[in-house]
Amino acid sequence: MHWGRVYFAVQAVAGVAWWIAVFAWVPVREATLGGLDPVVVAAFDVPLFVVGSAVAAAGVRASALVATGWTCLVAVALAGYATITGEAGWGVLLMAAAAAGSVAALCLVLWGRVPTEWILRGPFAFRPAAARQATARHVATTFGQIVVFWGLFLGVIPLALAALEQRWAVAIGFPPFALAVGVAVLALASILGIGSAVAMSTRGRGTPLPSAMPNLLVIAGPYRWLRNPMAVAGIAQGVAVGLLLGSWLVIVYALAGSLLWNYAIRPAEEADLERRFGDEFRRYRSEVGCWIPRVPKARRSALG
Repeated sequence: MHWGRVYFAVQAVAGVAWWIAVFAWVPVREATLGGLDPVVVAAFDVPLFVVGSAVAAAGVRASALVATGWTCLVAVALAGYATITGEAGWGVLLMAAAAAGSVAALCLVLWGRVPTEWILRGPFAFRPAAARQATARHVATTFGQIVVFWGLFLGVIPLALAALEQRWAVAIGFPPFALAVGVAVLALASILGIGSAVAMSTRGRGTPLPSAMPNLLVIAGPYRWLRNPMAVAGIAQGVAVGLLLGSWLVIVYALAGSLLWNYAIRPAEEADLERRFGDEFRRYRSEVGCWIPRVPKARRSALG
């Protein structure tokens, strides 16, 4: 609970500083509130956001609920306002960040932790694939996943974010070489992702999907050097798409996805692998890096 209360204390102080800046400097008011009347907004926001966060920092759970609910409501409403008018884009980003932080802090206040296991339910729950299915079926399922996931996470969502970035007037200029870098990174990351998918589906008797995980521990192809090459590839692809679109918001989206995966999904996935493969996985985890390629000890000895 301690860190949740610390967050709400920081948020209360930040809220006070922001409101002082809103009334003291016109550029801050225009960038974060657009044409909205600051007096009217402050009449609701100061008691519900600033005071609510301060009381939540004192340990009052009901106040944490109120502050979080209000923050999320304002973030959604301000996003709608900015999309319609083209104003207050920076305010949307600030409130979206505050909403995400408030939700996490509320979880810490209520339960002492963020219940990341909620993400891995239903179709995303870890289950091994049917072992008797043919390898061709696993390969087809894997490439079907690639089409859907790449289309959504590297196509639809980035294009929407880039469009909103322009509409909210929060875009920044990229250097001319960003396009070439984006093309190169996207090509290399896509090769890594496809190679990893092929290794997983042909060697593991399963797929990368949580609902049809491999029945064998795969230590082949890119998995010889990285424990999670598909995650590394996906994050690099997201950054590359951001470079191609000239969108810093898409790059932030890709990096935020890396944090979500590393702290919410990876621990549960590795715990599942450890339960199923025991010492074999523990040895693999100790020898092969998660984010940075590493040559396992046995191969280092052979090379030496």
